[in-house]
Amino acid sequence: MNTPSPLPPVRFSDEEVDRYARQLVLSEIGGPGQQALKRARVLIVGLGGVGAPAALYLAAAGVGTLGLIDHDKVALSNLQRQIIFTTADAERPKVEAGAEHLAALNPHVAVEPFVDRLTPANAPGIIERFDLVLDGTDDFETRFAVNAACVATGRPLVSGALGRWNGQVGVFTGQPCYQCLVPETPPDAETCARVGVVGALAGVIGAMAALEAIKLLSGAGEPLTARLMLYDGLTGTSRVARVTADPACQICGVQA
Repeated sequence: MNTPSPLPPVRFSDEEVDRYARQLVLSEIGGPGQQALKRARVLIVGLGGVGAPAALYLAAAGVGTLGLIDHDKVALSNLQRQIIFTTADAERPKVEAGAEHLAALNPHVAVEPFVDRLTPANAPGIIERFDLVLDGTDDFETRFAVNAACVATGRPLVSGALGRWNGQVGVFTGQPCYQCLVPETPPDAETCARVGVVGALAGVIGAMAALEAIKLLSGAGEPLTARLMLYDGLTGTSRVARVTADPACQICGVQA
């Protein structure tokens, strides 16, 4: 039996040690966890209400490479919750503006922008280049494409969603998968553009999604694997529900 070769140590500059000092002293992260973060490649699908704050926190945490994929441009209506952008970014491609601001926040993070929409055709080829995927999109077609590609490539998926005053975050690492939770597009599917959303909620859910990614990458704590955290912003309460595998799931079930 071949034993995997240990990964070579990651070197940090004095500036990086100072930058990540508050994480390095955490026993659950420390030097090994911070090295794992620097080695990691994370793809953020959708630089919107969830993806924008998540990208900021992952860059600040020292994730080595962040991929950003979004086909959209910055609109003034985004600025109420997508805090990675400024007024001057209006009409710029989101991933280009986002990459610029992330580089300003942490120049030690490499950013790979994709001005594109993730589809069933291109998802596997893009996702296999990364270690973890964070999905913050608001349409089920894209969510299903991301989930299917994550299952096919064996990549863990952190899924975040929000609307009105409510949000949710879950982690899927194979079986059950996201489509066990949502087998098909709900007939009454809502979008933020149609039903509205309070801006600060995006910060809550985006930060939660980033936290789950950091835990998965560094090996800290207990991620929300096969669980869904549901947050109610109006009452300030949350609950966690277990997600069970669906044997008939078209993506991860027995027949798949």
